Amino acid sequence: MDGLDFEAIETAARRRALTIAARAVEQRLNADGSDHRGPTVPCACGKAARYAGRRRKTFTTALGDLRLGRAYYYCAACESGFCPRDRALGLQDASLSPAVTRMVGLAAAMVSFAESSELMRELGGVPVDAKQVERTAEALGRAIAQDERAVVDPSPPPAPTMYLGMDGTGVPMRASDREGREGKQPDGSAKTREVKLVTVWTAEARDDEDTPVRDEGSVTYSAAIESAASRDTDPKLSEFAERVDREARRRGFDAAARRAVLGDGALWIWNLADEQLPGAIQIVDLYHAKQHLSDVAKAIYGPGSHLGTQWATQRHDELDDGQLDVVLQALRVHAEANDEARKCLAYVTRNQGRMRYPEFRAQGLCVGSGVVEAGCKVAIGTRLKRAGMHWTVAGADAIIALRCCKLSGRFEDFWERRSDTAAAGAG
Repeated sequence: MDGLDFEAIETAARRRALTIAARAVEQRLNADGSDHRGPTVPCACGKAARYAGRRRKTFTTALGDLRLGRAYYYCAACESGFCPRDRALGLQDASLSPAVTRMVGLAAAMVSFAESSELMRELGGVPVDAKQVERTAEALGRAIAQDERAVVDPSPPPAPTMYLGMDGTGVPMRASDREGREGKQPDGSAKTREVKLVTVWTAEARDDEDTPVRDEGSVTYSAAIESAASRDTDPKLSEFAERVDREARRRGFDAAARRAVLGDGALWIWNLADEQLPGAIQIVDLYHAKQHLSDVAKAIYGPGSHLGTQWATQRHDELDDGQLDVVLQALRVHAEANDEARKCLAYVTRNQGRMRYPEFRAQGLCVGSGVVEAGCKVAIGTRLKRAGMHWTVAGADAIIALRCCKLSGRFEDFWERRSDTAAAGAG
């Protein structure tokens, strides 16, 4: 084949083969009139829908476009119509086949809608424009979010020690979804809404220094733009507290022999842990604790100062060694004159019981694995905080649900339940 463009030949042959396959499937389905089930069929409203002829519609499939004829039934009682064949093939209220919908969902969970459209065209040979990718992915994400709330199959704890972390991160929002909200802008307004995330993992593995290391494939994520706040008089848990409860039960966290909760020190995390996860060991992530001390050093001595670096390094060593009294004393020296030192003094004072790092290490516990911090970046930031992105709450929550489902290894289970539901509906 010297001198020939093998890529062009290969591409043309593939397209031809897919076209032949598409026409064969199309002819077979259109020749099958079994979707005509008589003059009437039951409607979802409970009444009878009458046969109203055959209607054609073009669907995008992994083989290419298929134009299918389908028996159409109309219900005068609820003034709506449907095609039994659409239900049987998983095409109800859609123009994309289940296989293409699945491909779109997996792509949009990982990259932008425009990039997903390009991947569908270049790798799958299926033209789906960016707007249709967006609509399909968000609809799929909403279905996943509903499934996450409805399906909680508790699992036995996979290890003697389990970890649960909570954190929050801002996502850029459209003006209509942040109007009237307080934020960190100079005028007091907000440009973001906070996504709250819960992650669960195990760390039975050890590195060369016998430090606990996150077990491969053990991390799961669940997140949404929702509140963690609740009042004592509220009849039910906050939305995020319910999410934490579902994820803890789903992973078997409550049944683990030893449970630990990690967080950055925010009050809402520990309030929720006290109420929802009693008996769990509470640990302030060591990285965050050291970062607070580094911020104090910069505030006192200025960024890049050699004295500031020395001061922060000494405080970090004291923190590692469990010398909290020494750390607190060093902060008190500057607290009266420096706001950052005063805030850090209150932070360390409030969290002393959660900063017993030598004791935690002696028990073989993680004290700063970075799993929670990485979760905000991997599950949320990488996909939703790219340049130029501005979300609605509904759109962000849908893609967050889709991405968490994919990263947590739960997409196959969701898709199987979705397919079973569609098959049951068709029957």
